[in-house]
Amino acid sequence: MEQSITQYQVYTQRERARSELDWDAYMSDSWPEFINHDAIADQFMPAYYEMLADYIFYVCEGEKVIAHGKTTPVHWDANLSDLPDEGWDWVLKSGVDNHASGIQPNLLSALEISIAPMFRGGGLSRVCLNLMYQIARQQGFQQMLAPVRPSQKHLYPLFSIDDYIMWRRDDGLLFDAWLRTHERMGAKIIKVAPQSMQIIGTVAEWEEWTGTVYPASGQHIVPLALNPITIDRETDRGIYIEPNVWMVHAVG
Repeated sequence: MEQSITQYQVYTQRERARSELDWDAYMSDSWPEFINHDAIADQFMPAYYEMLADYIFYVCEGEKVIAHGKTTPVHWDANLSDLPDEGWDWVLKSGVDNHASGIQPNLLSALEISIAPMFRGGGLSRVCLNLMYQIARQQGFQQMLAPVRPSQKHLYPLFSIDDYIMWRRDDGLLFDAWLRTHERMGAKIIKVAPQSMQIIGTVAEWEEWTGTVYPASGQHIVPLALNPITIDRETDRGIYIEPNVWMVHAVG
């Protein structure tokens, strides 16, 4: 059943700081652990939460958070077909740097939509996208970018992201469920962001993050990773490069 925004309570990050919202009740398992160790996020996320608090929202049932969204205003003068390969990382860094420098943004970008596992499949993703549209319209933006993380790509880690985004169902819609949600709301694929996130850690850290032992160097398939990770035991390093998909929504 399609959900509407009026069914829930919605708070911005600024409002959350003055309230007692319960994040842990439903949201603690929203992402695989390794996603929380992106170097750009570690560097820029604290400033993002402080500077851009009105661009972050929480969807709640009572005081329990059941969905969460992040957006940021960005500035991009070139053709959208030339958007950076460092999709998600670029959005976060650009949003913080532009705000700190006083650079006037001309686009909104989505940064994250998280749905509590037990509430997935009920239409909350569209609720969150509509909330992002509201933010874009309030700020006078005509378009919204999104470096989208395909929700089913982790089931096909050995296929390239370029091939994956070409897959379509018999009804003509995109194969991937999350890409398809964006498509159904009118979004278009622009290009792949092949280096959207870069996560580097020691072998021990990767074993802790994934609950898997890596006894040999080479490429390893990791649950919920979109590509294999590369383990080098000689240098004690594991690296994961996450691809995302640049999409654009018309919101004006």
